[in-house]
Amino acid sequence: MLTPTTLKLSLVPFLAVLTACSKNMSEQEASFLSHDRAIHVLDVWMRDPYITKGPDNAFYLTGTTANRDDPRWPADRYNSGLDDPSITGSPVPSIVGSTVRLWRSENLLDWEEQETPFTLRDGYWAKAQPEAFETVPEVEWHLWAPEVHFLNGKWIIVHTTPTPVKQGANLAVAPGDKLHGPFSHPMGEKMKGRHDPSLFQDNDGTVYLLWGNTWIASLTRDMSDFASEPVRIDPADRIIGHEGATLRKIGNKYVHFGTAWSTDQMRKGSYNLYYCTSDHPMGPYGPRQFAGRFLGHGTPFQDNQGRWWCTAFYNANIPPVSDENIQTRDLGENAQTINDQGVNLVPLEVKILENGEPYIRAKDPRYANPGPDEAQQFAP
Repeated sequence: MLTPTTLKLSLVPFLAVLTACSKNMSEQEASFLSHDRAIHVLDVWMRDPYITKGPDNAFYLTGTTANRDDPRWPADRYNSGLDDPSITGSPVPSIVGSTVRLWRSENLLDWEEQETPFTLRDGYWAKAQPEAFETVPEVEWHLWAPEVHFLNGKWIIVHTTPTPVKQGANLAVAPGDKLHGPFSHPMGEKMKGRHDPSLFQDNDGTVYLLWGNTWIASLTRDMSDFASEPVRIDPADRIIGHEGATLRKIGNKYVHFGTAWSTDQMRKGSYNLYYCTSDHPMGPYGPRQFAGRFLGHGTPFQDNQGRWWCTAFYNANIPPVSDENIQTRDLGENAQTINDQGVNLVPLEVKILENGEPYIRAKDPRYANPGPDEAQQFAP
């Protein structure tokens, strides 16, 4: 017969295990709930992670990845993704693959990989220039910076690619509300040279194409052509960066995000996210402002509670550096980051100031302020 004492003693190991499990589970969950610290949510080789919400109210994630089951991952955990031997230290071809890989999550913490929805063989250029696909070895086919968008009842994929067709970007439209082929390519050859393409849909339904950090033009309703002449949307005081253009509407303002190295020199310092604002998608835009350190080519997005996050990833020439005293450390001698390989979510403070301007800044102190290596001076 169990007495209260023996019952209590018998529960001790069970409670200890339960407590330990809860502690292990809660560190990530607590950071998510508190919305004040970066969270590592997916351990996979990835650059340029892009998150959007689908028609099922779940979140979908893609980015520059290796092909599934590439034996170089995780053996080569910090492959920089670049083909320059002076950077990688090896003439081995880039680990960047030729497919769009896709993950799904209902809570932003647990991600399940889906079937691969798109490869370069599904794109426009495989049909328009088949000889390039026949002569360039498949290991040299690279698909960069894909984004997935659910617009007007259909999934759309955009991406850039340097090979096998040089500057062969795609805008691929799925046949319906499921992200799979056969894809149509309404823009066809008009996508050529559109580096790092991104899409933005305004409240009136108009869809804009951004590329090249940053050109922008509105598209026709069927997305088969430009509805306006492309214009550059630089900040008022300087260029915004060199890649990773994204557009969001926050309050009554259009917020143009772009990416640059802190030193204004390629692969020197930290890879940062900046923004500028306008009353119209096509500008003019105000001065460049600072959104976050180590957030370059990240996606600002909202969770189901309306809170803002930004994706972040490893982009450096050396393994991640310690975050100890990172706020005061000059990283300008090399490309450096505190982000581990994979997908990190960094909380953002987003608010509307009295003058109607959005204020956007990383909340985690390690990401919140420019470092000593920052070339531009920002107001506090």
